[in-house]
Amino acid sequence: MSVLLMRLAGPLQSWGSAARFVRRTTENAPTKSGVLGLLAAAQGLRRDADLSDLAALEFGVRIDQPGTRLRDFQTAHHSDTLKAMPLSERFYLADAVFVAGVSGEAALVQRLYEALLEPVFLPYLGRRSCPPSEPITIGEPLDRGLEQALREAEWEASARFRRRRASGAVHLDLLLDSPPEVRPDLTLRDLPMSFDLRHRRYGLRGIRTLRVPAPGTAGSPQPSPTPPPHEPTTLLTPVTPRTA
Repeated sequence: MSVLLMRLAGPLQSWGSAARFVRRTTENAPTKSGVLGLLAAAQGLRRDADLSDLAALEFGVRIDQPGTRLRDFQTAHHSDTLKAMPLSERFYLADAVFVAGVSGEAALVQRLYEALLEPVFLPYLGRRSCPPSEPITIGEPLDRGLEQALREAEWEASARFRRRRASGAVHLDLLLDSPPEVRPDLTLRDLPMSFDLRHRRYGLRGIRTLRVPAPGTAGSPQPSPTPPPHEPTTLLTPVTPRTA
């Protein structure tokens, strides 16, 4: 299996799982449906495309910088009749940073990585009004487990945020797909089955939650020191050439 890590950072993000009608809420972290939608857009998939290969990917996200919840009111008018539409209430996460990851078959993950480098449709962080402020790709796909990759990924929070957390140990929330045989900590209707505007469909997804040390801070696993190169001949005394 292969893992693709993504940096999700921007002035505003909004990841709804049960947002309908005039009240559009956001979860505290990117949803699987939202991130898979981003990947589908990067590939150029249409809304009625088959999502089975993407939905089968294992998903996880680490909250590197929680951000601040922001509420906005929006008005609109019908383009033909100019009739005022209902006032809508929309929620966003301001100044948040996440590291999200998907794990699956190596060829598919590689295609997703290449699609993010040259996306067909521009990616956005949950809503079209939320463009990313940094490159989404962190690096090439990794040959390791998803949880390990998210635990070890560099802490992507801003320098200002890290300075504010400089004293003491820092722990980050990690949200991972829950295996079917394990009782989940949370359940969301967040597994995309169809993005078709005529009939969007989402299944239930179990989530397990963890608290992990921020990489590079007190309490985080430190990399093992690199052993010196093994060259036993350096300890031998050079032979002095004999003269005739």
